[in-house]
This record gives sequence, structure tokens and C-alpha cells, in this order.
Amino acid sequence: MAKRDYYEVLGVERDVAAADLKKAYRKLAMQFHPDRNPDDSEAEENFKEVSEAFQVLSDDRKRPIYDQYGHAELEGGGAGGMPDVGDIFSQFNDIFGDIFGGGRSRRRSGPARGRDLEVVLSLELRDAVFGAKEEVKARYNEACEDCSGTGAKDGALSTCRDCGGTGKVARRSAVFIVETACPSCRGRGSMATEACGGCRGSGQAEVSRNIKVTIPKGIGHGDTLRVPGQGAAGRQGGPRGDLFVTVQVEEDPDYVRDGLDLIHRLRVPYTTAALGGELEVTTLAGEQKSVKIPAGTQPGHRIRIRGEGVPDVRGRGHGDLTAVVGIDVPRKLSRKAKKLLKDLETELGEQR
Repeated sequence: MAKRDYYEVLGVERDVAAADLKKAYRKLAMQFHPDRNPDDSEAEENFKEVSEAFQVLSDDRKRPIYDQYGHAELEGGGAGGMPDVGDIFSQFNDIFGDIFGGGRSRRRSGPARGRDLEVVLSLELRDAVFGAKEEVKARYNEACEDCSGTGAKDGALSTCRDCGGTGKVARRSAVFIVETACPSCRGRGSMATEACGGCRGSGQAEVSRNIKVTIPKGIGHGDTLRVPGQGAAGRQGGPRGDLFVTVQVEEDPDYVRDGLDLIHRLRVPYTTAALGGELEVTTLAGEQKSVKIPAGTQPGHRIRIRGEGVPDVRGRGHGDLTAVVGIDVPRKLSRKAKKLLKDLETELGEQR
């Protein structure tokens, strides 16, 4: 049976670029891959056909020969001849190794960096604005100290019988073999003769550490701090990962943060609002700032105190403190006070 044209097999034009050629091959190879079409001989043949076509057309030496002479010259040995099945699947694994686990073994060995940790820290508004020294507790699994992470009592290990000490086992596919980490020894190649009592053979033990964290001035709700080298310990002497601390700022009964500004509700007596005067405003830092209350001040009037807000976490100045006026109307009045207010009401009525 005559072979189909390679360009036709891949569904591309003869002037196709390398990137588009690879894209077409990936699509068809995924469609016809034997692992996705078990016991389907037609799909297996299609897979071989598209892989053979791609290997020839992606080869800078073979493609010009094929374009000029067709299949005959390659079958006769030109430019290395036709690809064999081993070459086809080797090239497939180079492109699809991350998906199907083929290609070279990726089992890690040697020192490896520890994983990063994440914790949430609740802060009062005052500490978020002015900065603080805090301590967080991080919990994670680390290599058991009793067995140094081997999972074996007194370090007694024996070669894994399932993988023969290689840490890998072979899984036979429809047309080729894929190596994976041995499930019995988890890729280590050895197993505990007797399980460690401290970790029950897992090689891991839960660790809890208190870590000191410096909170910068002006940090906001939802901001995350990175503390280098305070994550989980690395494997086989590798460096620790990092610690990421996400801040949650608690609500304050007297102040509300709005960007770099602070909003504070100022209770103004009824008479002061009407007649005007001066009042003391307490800043978040606890200082007293004198502000003028204009005569006839209405509820919601805003008084801005410069520089008494939140410091920029990057050190670029401060926000402001805004006092929002709320009129403090007395709940109980004496007879004399009631008479005076009645007189005031009459007076004001006559002025309208």
C-alpha cells in the first residue's frame, strides 16, 4: 500500500513553518495516542504515520530530500533513511514527556529547596499603621529527626523488592514502556526493615515553629510579607523555603482607614456646633490636636488634620486624619434647659 504524502498526513501546506508543523503534529498525536485509544489498532497505525511524517518534515536534512524525491529516496537510505519505531517514540517523548511521563527520568536527587509556607496574621489598626514586632506560628511536615527522614527504626533499610533498588518501575503502554516512581518505596529504592516509632514509617513529622516577623509601617489589609529562609527545611541539606505572611487588619471602633487617610467621628456638643468654638481631637497615636469648630457647623462637616494619617509603606509621606462632625444632642434636659431651648426656638422663628 502506497504511503500518503507527509504534508497530507499532517494536514499542512508544503511551505508550512516549523512552529505550525509542530502544532499540527501535537494535535494529531494527542488524538491518536495509543494510551488514549486502547485496543484500537487503527489509531495506533495513525499515530505511527503522523509521527513518521513529523520526524521527516521537522528534519532540516530530510525535508528537502523528501520535497524533491518523495518517499523513495528516504526508503533507499538518503539522509539517514526512514525513521524506525524507536526514533518515532523518542521524538514523541521529547515533545510530550510532561504529559505522558515519557523521556528521561525526572526523579529528583541531591539537595532540594524546601517548600514555601503561608500564614495569616491578624493585626490591630494601630500596629498596622505604626509597625510592630510580631510572632507567628508555622506548622508543617519536616524530615523526622528520629530516623533522618528514612522512615526506618535505627536507620535500618533494605532494598525495595518491587523496583530492585532503582526507585523506578516500568509501565507497559500499547506500543512503548514508561518509567514511573516506584509506589512501594516512593522512588527511594529502599524500604524500612522496621518502621520508625516517631513518624510510623512515613519519614515525616509535624513541626511547629514560632517565627518573629517585623511589620512595616503602613501595611494594609490583605498585604503579604515575604520572610526569606523561614519556610520548610530543604531535602538532603537544601535551603529552606520562604514564609509568606498575609495581614488581616481588624476593625477599630474609633478610626476607619481609607487608603492613607484615617476617618474619625468627632462628637460636637449642640451648643458648640451652633455657637462655634474649639475642641480637642485625639489622633491614632494618642496625641491631642486642637481644631476650630465654625459657628453653625452641620452634621457631616469634615475637618482635616494634615499628616496624622497612615504612613506610606514605601516611605513616601503620610495621609491625613479627617474628623467627621456628629452633633451630640443631649438626651435629658432640665426644666431650665428646656425653657432656654423654647426661647431659642421662638427667637430663631422670629428671625426667619
